[in-house]
Amino acid sequence: MLDIDQHDHATLVILEQELAARFATLKASGLALDLTRGKPSSEQLDLADALDGVLQGNYRDASGTDLRNYGGLDGIAEAKALFAPLLQAPAANVMVGGNSSLSMMYQALLYCMHFGLSGPASAWSKSGPVKFICPVPGYDRHFTACIHLGIELLSVPLTGKGPDMDAVEALIDADPAIRGIWCVPRFSNPTGEVYDAATVDRIAALGKRAHKDFRVFWDDAYAVHAFDAAAPTLPSLWSACEAAGTTDSVLLFGSTSKITHAGAGVAFMAASGSNLAAIREHLGFSSIGPDKVNQMRHVRLLRDAAGLRAHMDKHAALLAPRFAAVLKALEQGLAGAGMGEWLRPQGGYFVSFDARPGLAREVVRLAAEAGVKLTPAGATFPYGRDPADRNIRIAPSFPSLQDIKAAMEVFVVCVKLASVRQKLG
Repeated sequence: MLDIDQHDHATLVILEQELAARFATLKASGLALDLTRGKPSSEQLDLADALDGVLQGNYRDASGTDLRNYGGLDGIAEAKALFAPLLQAPAANVMVGGNSSLSMMYQALLYCMHFGLSGPASAWSKSGPVKFICPVPGYDRHFTACIHLGIELLSVPLTGKGPDMDAVEALIDADPAIRGIWCVPRFSNPTGEVYDAATVDRIAALGKRAHKDFRVFWDDAYAVHAFDAAAPTLPSLWSACEAAGTTDSVLLFGSTSKITHAGAGVAFMAASGSNLAAIREHLGFSSIGPDKVNQMRHVRLLRDAAGLRAHMDKHAALLAPRFAAVLKALEQGLAGAGMGEWLRPQGGYFVSFDARPGLAREVVRLAAEAGVKLTPAGATFPYGRDPADRNIRIAPSFPSLQDIKAAMEVFVVCVKLASVRQKLG
């Protein structure tokens, strides 16, 4: 397809008329499709249905503890051993909780903000305004958790290999109010990029550069979610921090939300001994222990690293065709047209699309008019404001393959129509 910037005005007028007619036809077809959030499909959830009954009435762990009872604030040893490799951290430094890593991250953020992880004087709120660095585009729920607690957000761009570390370090050097950074290091939401070794090493070194109460919030949500065997691995942040002497500066999070049952999974975190001790202390005021029965269900289902890999291979077989359909539609409909750019992830749950500047909201609006819901434009930036109004997050995991193809036909037409109309002025 000829680049839109090479069309003359008369050609653009004809193209707009053709696209408007196609859009009207799609709008009249009565579609009701949703590509807003990265939820597992029902077929993916089916893969873990063996959780029901897997314990066969055996509710005791290896130590003989009755898992149906109270206690065990930081989870069972078997679950720590199973999930520690996902965080690439020692099992002794892992805490296993309830079903939501977002809840675990919010709790940690709350503790840092109001109680501190190094005694009351370390509470962020006691030192004045608090700021957080947010690589963009990023995960909207990270941003809203901070906003809810009154934390100011500072954006830095992603580079394809992680955050722009020159920008991160410059912000930290210039602003002592910065207390943390959000990171989704493997198959980042929504770009799908994987942080490289140099970036991981520089993030590990931030603990020496930043305020003593600075924390890296490392949300490794897609640690084992590759659907391409050639996908790059993620270097271990924990190992990098051990080498740098900065393990106190990082909190690592993960969950089985996109491994087993999304609403009935297991969340886990890794942290230094002193951080874990503080978190246990604060957590003890609101909990007598997590759902240890569900933790053991996951241990019995997934068993070990080999069992987890085999399970995730089944997820990959379901996800790969969906992502391929999205990328095929973009390639066939928009390649060379100068109407947008997109990334080709090898794992995770999203495809990140950048429209021409100033058009993301219009594309999302047109798609909704034609019956296709997309994540609101701007959601991948702090405060819902994408300065260039470009980024659109496409989430193809939940719909059927047929619905994805139909939705992407609408999406491509909307991108073209918005682009042509913008060019016509």
